[in-house]
Amino acid sequence: MKIESLKLINFRNYERLEINFHSILNLIYGKNGSGKTNLVEAIYVLGLTRSFRNASDKTLIYDGKDVSKIEGKIVHKSMNLFTVLLSKDGKKVKVNDHKVSKISEYISKLPIILFHPDDLRFIKDTPSTRRKTLNISISLLNLDYLKVLNQYNVLLKQRNAYLKSMMINNRNSSDYLDILTSKLVDSGLYIYECRMKFITNINHYLKSFYESISGKEDLVIRYFSDYEGKTKEEILELYQKMIQKDLSFGKTNIGVHTDDLRFFQDGKDLKDYGSEGQQKNAIISYKFSELELFKVKNGSYPIFILDDLFSELDEEKVHNILKLLPQDIQTFITTTNLALFPSLDSFEYKSIAVKDGKIVREDVHERRK
Repeated sequence: MKIESLKLINFRNYERLEINFHSILNLIYGKNGSGKTNLVEAIYVLGLTRSFRNASDKTLIYDGKDVSKIEGKIVHKSMNLFTVLLSKDGKKVKVNDHKVSKISEYISKLPIILFHPDDLRFIKDTPSTRRKTLNISISLLNLDYLKVLNQYNVLLKQRNAYLKSMMINNRNSSDYLDILTSKLVDSGLYIYECRMKFITNINHYLKSFYESISGKEDLVIRYFSDYEGKTKEEILELYQKMIQKDLSFGKTNIGVHTDDLRFFQDGKDLKDYGSEGQQKNAIISYKFSELELFKVKNGSYPIFILDDLFSELDEEKVHNILKLLPQDIQTFITTTNLALFPSLDSFEYKSIAVKDGKIVREDVHERRK
């Protein structure tokens, strides 16, 4: 999977841009605020139809314009043209000029794995943030997971609404609630099993990558769920025991929507006891593990974006991470400091200088070692 070229019209601070990329490594450099992250954000939106910066579609459109267009030529077995159109009325996606009606079907076609400084929230933040990241990771590998997750969220909303209705109207019959609960558990069990399988597979690679980057060996992700080790019947009994609490709160208090996962090094939770450096190393190890899972399942790597990963790393850490990049993956790296990358002598790559929403220089570098 490779992006051969990208065309932007009215995206962020890019009024118009056309650029060809290197098939292996692209190093995008410039001062803060120049448009480096905006460029890789456009690539991400092209693949997943939304920003990784929690920005609304409206804020992605160039100031004063009504429509933004992202277009990329993608090479995967054959050449395909991917298009995302953003407007104040919504978004449209196309492949080879044919509209794709369901976003969930589109996002499986151009998989992208990204590291961004905000990814530290995966460890530092709330369980809901960790679940959201986990859901994105699994959805790249399993389209059915996203469909079942959407079904679960609809059922959860319906169950919560009915709980409130039962409380307000003093209804005693729980027949409809039981039907909703049974369907919710069916969807929840599928989600739980997918998450457990994914985390087990991630852990298979995680220690090795963490050792290569940090020199430490013992890193593992642990997953916590109300469903753990239970049959459907046992889970339904658990919901029955919680019915009074659910009615009192007007919401469903247990289920996979309350699950959590944590990173542990030497038995200690990195959220509570890890330094920011350890947390950063853990996240990038997780990202490299994702790459390997994707390659095993699909036979090729996704697009890999490293946005401002190296800003606070020493040269040795930079070298250790660059050594881990597979030769048959297309990677995009953003940086403000080219001096951090002497190790790139062993790569063939393209450097792209960005200034004020414009590409001001492009150079292709041959491998020297």
